[in-house]
Amino acid sequence: MSAVLVAEEAAVRAVPLVAGVLGAGGVAVAVLPAKVRMRAELRKRWRTWAVVAPVFLGAFFLGGGGTYALAAGLGVVAAGEYARMAGLRRGDLAVLAVASAALPALAWLAPHLLDLRTAALLLVAAALPSVLGGDDRMGFTRTARTAFGLLWIPLALTGLVTLGDTAVAVGLAVALGDVGAWCGGTALGRRGPLARPLSPLSPNKTWAGVLGAAAATGALLAVLGAFSPLLWAAVVGGCVLGDLVESMVKRESGVKDAGSWLPGFGGLLDRIDSLLVALLLAMVMT
Repeated sequence: MSAVLVAEEAAVRAVPLVAGVLGAGGVAVAVLPAKVRMRAELRKRWRTWAVVAPVFLGAFFLGGGGTYALAAGLGVVAAGEYARMAGLRRGDLAVLAVASAALPALAWLAPHLLDLRTAALLLVAAALPSVLGGDDRMGFTRTARTAFGLLWIPLALTGLVTLGDTAVAVGLAVALGDVGAWCGGTALGRRGPLARPLSPLSPNKTWAGVLGAAAATGALLAVLGAFSPLLWAAVVGGCVLGDLVESMVKRESGVKDAGSWLPGFGGLLDRIDSLLVALLLAMVMT
C-alpha cells in the first residue's frame, strides 16, 4: 500500500478524534467565566483551530498533491515572516520562497533527490544573493540566516509529504501538546521545582509545561495507534525546542510575534514553530 493511501487512512481515522476534541474545547471555552484572564484569547485560538484542523486533515485526503500544497503554502508564508524578522533582503527571501515550493515538490515527485546534493545546492543558494550583490558588510550574516531558514522551514516541511501517516500523527500531537503544555504550566507551574523556566529565552515555558506536553502527546499518539518511544521523543522535542528556537529569533529581532494576522496566535510561525522541529526530528528518528 502506498504512503499516500496510508496517510489518507490515518486522516480518516483522526477525523472523529479531532471533531471530539474541537467540540469539547468549544464547550470549555464557551463556559469560561469572565474572570479568567485569557478567556478572549482562548476563544480566538479555538476559532482558529476550528478552521485550521479541517484544512490540515483535508490536505491528506487529497493525496500527494494536497500534502504538497499544504507544505508549500505553509513554507512560503512562514518564509516571508522569517525574512522580515531576520532582516533579510529580497534576494534572500526569493531563495527561501523558491525552496519552499521546490523542496516539497521534490519530496512528492522525486524523493530520492533529497540527499547531500540537495544540501549542497541549498548552501550555494543561501550565499548567492550576498555574493552576487557584493555585500561585504552583512553578507555572511545574511547567508547564515538564510541557510538556517532553509533548514528550519522548507526542509522541515518536506516531512508532511514524506512521512505519510506519521505526518498526520505528528501534526495532531504537536497541536495537542501545546494545549497540554499550557494546562501543565497553569496547574503545576506556579511554584516549586516544576515552575523553573526552561530557558531565559522564554521565561513562561516551565518544566511543568514539558510534563503537560509529554502527557498530552503520548496519549494522542497512543489513541492514533502511532506511539513509539522515538516518535514520542521527536514530538516532545519539537514542542519544547520549537518555541524556544522561535523565541531566540524574535528576541534578537525585537518583535513579540512573527505576524498579526492569525487570531489568537500572531503569525503562522508562531503556530507552526513546534511542528517544524518535530517534523525534522521525526524524519531523523523514524
